[in-house]
Amino acid sequence: MDGCVFVNLRKRAIVVLIIALLIVIMALLYWWNGRSTESGTFSPKEAIVQSERVIDEQYDLVVVGTDPEGVMAAVSAARNGLHTLLIDSKNREILGGLFTLGWLNSLDMNRLPGSQHDYFNKGLFKEWYDQVEGDSFDVTTAAVIFNRMVKAEKNIDVRMGLHSFEPLVEEIDGKQAVVGVKLIEQDGSEHNVLAPAVIDATQDADIAAAAGASFTFGRQDIGDDKLLMAVTPVFKLTNVTPQVWKEIKDRLNGDDLPGTGANDQSAWGYGEMWDYPSTNPKKLRSRGLNMGRQNDNTVLINSIQVFGVDPFDPDSREGAYEAARNELPMMLTYIHDNFPELKGLALGPMAPELYIRETRHLIGEYRLSMIDLLEQRDHWDAIAYGSYPIDIQSTSSAKTDRGAVVMAPKQYAVPLRTLIPQNVDGLLVVGRSASFDTLAHGSARVVTLGMATGEAAGAAVKIAIDEKITLRALSASKPLVKKLQDLLIVQGMDLKSRKVKQPEYMSHPAYEGLKAAVSMGIALGS
Repeated sequence: MDGCVFVNLRKRAIVVLIIALLIVIMALLYWWNGRSTESGTFSPKEAIVQSERVIDEQYDLVVVGTDPEGVMAAVSAARNGLHTLLIDSKNREILGGLFTLGWLNSLDMNRLPGSQHDYFNKGLFKEWYDQVEGDSFDVTTAAVIFNRMVKAEKNIDVRMGLHSFEPLVEEIDGKQAVVGVKLIEQDGSEHNVLAPAVIDATQDADIAAAAGASFTFGRQDIGDDKLLMAVTPVFKLTNVTPQVWKEIKDRLNGDDLPGTGANDQSAWGYGEMWDYPSTNPKKLRSRGLNMGRQNDNTVLINSIQVFGVDPFDPDSREGAYEAARNELPMMLTYIHDNFPELKGLALGPMAPELYIRETRHLIGEYRLSMIDLLEQRDHWDAIAYGSYPIDIQSTSSAKTDRGAVVMAPKQYAVPLRTLIPQNVDGLLVVGRSASFDTLAHGSARVVTLGMATGEAAGAAVKIAIDEKITLRALSASKPLVKKLQDLLIVQGMDLKSRKVKQPEYMSHPAYEGLKAAVSMGIALGS
């Protein structure tokens, strides 16, 4: 009798095990069907955003702009219980902006002092970064992960494909305040969405500018209001097989030259491209090839520099594309002739959006300066930390202008006050157009740091709403900023300031003169 019971139990256990295995197999098949043999990773269909057809008349927060900074802001706010609307125009169908449409797929990391791998801030950036391929990522993977993070939040409504948008501005207590956003549809219809806070995550701080916030433009703060850093149309090369990538790694890791190297996802070097004889030298040239690997045997190349582009003029932006389109066949011939391991590569398309490095620089409650980076300052209201080198790209086609790395700070704090416009309330600005001097912006503009400020901005709105105060009042309150910092730490951000040795130049008798020279952009430390 006991033997029969044992046999029956064993049969039941086998049936349960088979059912469990079938469930696992079905789940794996479901997951695999979402992946694409074309890209090698995820299906581009999973990146397409499903916009809300009907949106509410009022939200706790409107986030304008779907670049990575905006995505992080919306997710952060939603996880703190805020009813959030995330919007964009530009005919975008996917999230990720500069990463996924500008194809800037190699990450500029803010490394911890003395570390080759660990990095500042963590938080939502780490959540996203842990799901992509590495320090260069496949743009479809990136877009899918952004979309998954947003779709997972029931508090986020998304509306893409708008024709345009405008801030709704009122005067409150004698100061201009943004109280929502007017949405203009492609058919010209308009509707207003009210919100106690708006986060401007557009690359050029378009909402803040339209609301009357004050800015400097380009290098205006150092006396140059005409030149901007070059813009770049990122382009694709195909036929980059694993064997070709091995040969790229062998060459660049064997060159033993500064600024040259490669790993499994990224390659940087080929400085000989500076000598490429452009057919349009006043307009366009190449620097060394920065390569970010994709999952379909292609690479994305960040190397073309186009000068004299008006970022706000569609015809001027199209002119940058046209110049690159005309030059690329000759550039590829030069690549084939000079680098044997690249001889079999062919041209693919250019990125849908230009990589524009700078336009407006907000005048905020605090302005991050070169002295902050030179002295590696901390701030009581730190909401992120940076350490990326101060990378100033060429502003002209002059042979002597190859840009400069002004210095490489070990760490510096980004204050909450850099996100707060000086003369407009109800608004936070995140990303490269926040309140950074043009030279400090050379480091603080990197998207990885912007994603951290986006996360902080989303959480800051939660604190301001709960405390029934303005964002400006929040930024002036040490107890409430400490509450915000504690909240960010709970969310997974690392806001610990590392102890770094005071730079030796700070004790030099000529340091006061050095500060002045560095702030004017006439002294370089690297």
